[in-house]
Amino acid sequence: MTSSSDFRAGFISLVGRPNAGKSTLTNALVGQKIAITSNKPQTTRHTIRGVVHREKFQLILVDTPGIHRPRTLLGHRLNDLVEDTLREVDVIGFCTPANQAVGPGDRFIVEQLAKVKRTPVIAIVTKTDTVDKARVANHLLEVQAMGDELLPGGFKDIVPVSAVKGEQLDALENVMAEHMPVSPPLYPDGDVTDQPELKLVSEFIREAALEGVREELPHSLTVTIEEMEPREGRPEDNPLTDIYATLYVERDSQKAIVIGKRGSRLRDVGQRARRSIEAMLGTKVYLDIRVKVAKDWQRDARHLDRFGF
Repeated sequence: MTSSSDFRAGFISLVGRPNAGKSTLTNALVGQKIAITSNKPQTTRHTIRGVVHREKFQLILVDTPGIHRPRTLLGHRLNDLVEDTLREVDVIGFCTPANQAVGPGDRFIVEQLAKVKRTPVIAIVTKTDTVDKARVANHLLEVQAMGDELLPGGFKDIVPVSAVKGEQLDALENVMAEHMPVSPPLYPDGDVTDQPELKLVSEFIREAALEGVREELPHSLTVTIEEMEPREGRPEDNPLTDIYATLYVERDSQKAIVIGKRGSRLRDVGQRARRSIEAMLGTKVYLDIRVKVAKDWQRDARHLDRFGF
């Protein structure tokens, strides 16, 4: 049994280019699906904390949107969210995928990290299962060189991982824990996230809606939950949760894409989202999704406030 004087706990922010594997890594470490994972860039909107419970330490993972050069008001707010997060954590995990060369986007992010004083930065080379060992080794050298050039003191550690195959996750956890302060657990055992269920439900719907659509849609989708209640009169051993959601896009043409021919695509979205929601809630779900147009909502401060950004 670990004594309280040996236990460590703290906050870690995972940062990186869009699609660097941050959400997949969070889910692999926590053991549950909490951050949306999609092959479209810029799909994680809100800071979602995943809590990793171990015998000797507790890691609270803060999954941030990809840092990018903002083009819209929403982009600026997303980057502000990232910067605010970085100031409050104990360790920063910089994620860079092994199957993509180190490029200007990585350098831009590391240059931003250099401005965050006194917070140690660990480099995490993700997606190592997608390339051969020689490519991984070369990527590690490139990452180390970039850190030595741009970060005061360079990266504190560099860890290659495959979240999909579960490789090197224990090693990464131990490296993160070494940089945590001595502290009692910050969350009760059993907690995996502090995000309200409504937020997670909306994110699952967004994830389902992003699958298989054109590149211009990711930023243009947001979801609000109008109502989520247990249906009255159901037997205790067979409960049902009614969820009414609205999916907002910016233009009529986008609405047509989301709905699909005779509503076929929207039905697929509902089926995919319902599976994730039912797994989280542990009950059957009736899911009603309506699609509405909120013209240019990403550039409208009133819409951003209304949607919680």
